[in-house]
Amino acid sequence: MTSSDMPVVSLKNIHKRFGNNEVLKGISLDIHHGEVVAIIGASGGGKSTLLRCATLLETFEQGSLSFGDLSVATDSGSGAKYAGADVIRQAKQRYGLVFQNFNLFPHYTVLRNIMDAPVAVQKRDKAEAEKDARQLIERMGLVGKEDLVPCELSGGQQQRVAIARALCMNPDVLFFDEPTSALDPELTQEVLKVIRSLAAEHMTMVIVTHEMLFARDVADRIVFMDGGVIAEEGTPEEVFNRPQNPRTQEFLSKVLY
Repeated sequence: MTSSDMPVVSLKNIHKRFGNNEVLKGISLDIHHGEVVAIIGASGGGKSTLLRCATLLETFEQGSLSFGDLSVATDSGSGAKYAGADVIRQAKQRYGLVFQNFNLFPHYTVLRNIMDAPVAVQKRDKAEAEKDARQLIERMGLVGKEDLVPCELSGGQQQRVAIARALCMNPDVLFFDEPTSALDPELTQEVLKVIRSLAAEHMTMVIVTHEMLFARDVADRIVFMDGGVIAEEGTPEEVFNRPQNPRTQEFLSKVLY
């Protein structure tokens, strides 16, 4: 397999439990360069847990995880074994994560929120990081907001700062965990517009979302999760127009109108 064929992210046979509750029951998913994958399904199906496992916010008991040629967790049959701190640190620089509740530093300005990690984590030159941050501020439609702190911004503006912060790390892949669920409909459209523009530029993205029409329009692949498994996956055309699994059919009949 050449490096260009290698998945940007690869999850194999992921099992995750919380106590006696098995939330993920053997999930396997490869994400390829330039691909936009939308993960949909009812609440409690395991979508956000899968994202948290992929981004190392949760550890899983069984399965393997890699980012390109970087093997983060392996499983030879006796459970997941995570790599050392140095590999984990490298892995965390290969992805960006945008949360539903923004997770900005409340006392940092917009500019500092965006440029802090490239300087502190990646040890990039401060002037270079600031230049990149200011370009992202312009791209996100936030010119004039550089010196404001998060509480002075709307929810949509805060989420655009969060996206800029993730992009400033130059990640191989962006993960979004229900990026619009905390926003009202008008602000939701602001954020979806930004994600659409990233998709048009072939940014590799994994998006957990309840916005079905957006998922249908933007994603290259739809993954429908139910009860901790991938019940169905395919192109938007296949999943939305010709779902095969009765559970997918039932779910879509309730959420599409």
